[in-house]
Amino acid sequence: MTIGKGKRPRDSNQLAKFIVDLSTGQIPTPDPYQGKDAKKVDAGRRGGLNGGKSRAKSLTADQRTSIAKKAAIARWGEKAND
Repeated sequence: MTIGKGKRPRDSNQLAKFIVDLSTGQIPTPDPYQGKDAKKVDAGRRGGLNGGKSRAKSLTADQRTSIAKKAAIARWGEKAND
C-alpha cells in the first residue's frame, strides 16, 4: 500500500494494517515536509508562534470581548448568550 504525503487510510482495517506496517518498519514513516523548503517552514512556524500574542496586545478590551462572544456563538449557538 502506497501512502502519498502521509495520508492515512480511512477504513479501520486498512488503518490498522498501516499502523502495524509503520511500527514494524515494513514501510517508511511518511515525511510531512517532503517537497517543502525547510527555511520557509521554520519561518512560518516562528511567525505562527508569535502572531497570537502580537494580535492580543494590539486589541482593545472591547475588541477582545467582541471576538470572544462571536467565538462562543459560533461554537455554542444562541445558547451562549444565556
